[in-house]
Amino acid sequence: MADPSETSERTIAPVPRITIQAFCETGETAAMLEGAALDRRMQKAQIKVRMGGGAAAIEAYRHAPTPNVIIIEMQGVRSKPVECLDALAEVCDEGTRVLVIGHVNDVTLYRQLIQRGVSDYLMAPVEPLTLIAAISDLFTAPGVKPVGRTIAVYGVKGGIGASTVAHNFAWSIARNQGVQTVIADLDIAFGTASLNFNQDPPQGIAEAVFAPERLDSALVERLLSKCSDNLSLLSAPASLDRTIDLSEPAFDSLIEYLRASVPCVVLDIPHQWSAWSKRVLTAADEILIVAGPDLACLRNAKNLLGALQHGRPNDQPPRILLNGVGMPKRPEIGAAEFAKALDAPIAATIPFEPTLFGTAANNGQMIAEIQAGSKVAELFNDLAAVTLGRPETRRSKSSLLEPLLAKLAGRKAS
Repeated sequence: MADPSETSERTIAPVPRITIQAFCETGETAAMLEGAALDRRMQKAQIKVRMGGGAAAIEAYRHAPTPNVIIIEMQGVRSKPVECLDALAEVCDEGTRVLVIGHVNDVTLYRQLIQRGVSDYLMAPVEPLTLIAAISDLFTAPGVKPVGRTIAVYGVKGGIGASTVAHNFAWSIARNQGVQTVIADLDIAFGTASLNFNQDPPQGIAEAVFAPERLDSALVERLLSKCSDNLSLLSAPASLDRTIDLSEPAFDSLIEYLRASVPCVVLDIPHQWSAWSKRVLTAADEILIVAGPDLACLRNAKNLLGALQHGRPNDQPPRILLNGVGMPKRPEIGAAEFAKALDAPIAATIPFEPTLFGTAANNGQMIAEIQAGSKVAELFNDLAAVTLGRPETRRSKSSLLEPLLAKLAGRKAS
């Protein structure tokens, strides 16, 4: 039986392009299935929900082909689950997977269902993510490494520093958390990732996007440039030789290849609202929204949260980052007031440090490479840890009395 507690702690692979038909006995399960069908991980699948349970399924497939997946709700003994599955086996096409949503927690029944070819048994009430994970697992080959996590970073206003945040965030994941990471610069015309990492790769993301027919895992590996042991860069050409008019699924294949090759993919998304940028944002496993402490950013962040909520009903809300806080002589909206207006917490407040950020940008280095012990460097490290679901690693502040206390402790021990 599937464990619902596990689904929130792991990345669920998107369900492939399949057909799913469900036969329910209760309105609650039917409503859950219809809600799950709207999830971003189910956007490729076609799902149809009917009432009638196992009897309706048997009748439906007497003279019709079966879909890739059949979901049947069974309320208990009165649904005659064993007899129902025996009858369904007679009309099922080879290769069809069957999921059962049951209301009885009975190990004997579970074993009988598994012996008859049922792929999984889910105890009602079922959470949407539990169902989606069960369907996704049906099409994940045994032994395949887990799919990578995508983290999208997006600024609610141009020039707000979202790219700088994305690059330092990815560097912290790779260096301080020890996770293999790719930073993908999706701003093909004006991307700055190659400058910020002091790289000049001959190829980059444009070769993958403008020639999708050539895309495979080998090409993706060639396009990546190595920044450090755990960090690779997929850079943008930052060229105006051609106009950039991308289709909605322009980045789909590339992101799928990246997810299959590394545990973490950070997507640096430019400030624009197009079909492809909305699609990439909605499909990301985690979203970091970068805003400034002003009214325009507050309005844009509120609109963005509302727009994303419809396509991500079962996901954690985006994390809000306030950047450039504390600029002298500038009136600002306080973090608490900003959070109250959004009805969402502020995940991190990044202080206004023009000398530190300016030096890092001009040197092609990250903040922690310029000033490892700075508040900003520790902030990015904590943000990386929290986003990956790890505890924050805060260093204790050193005290002037520490050397004296150490000597006293040594004497006492001797």
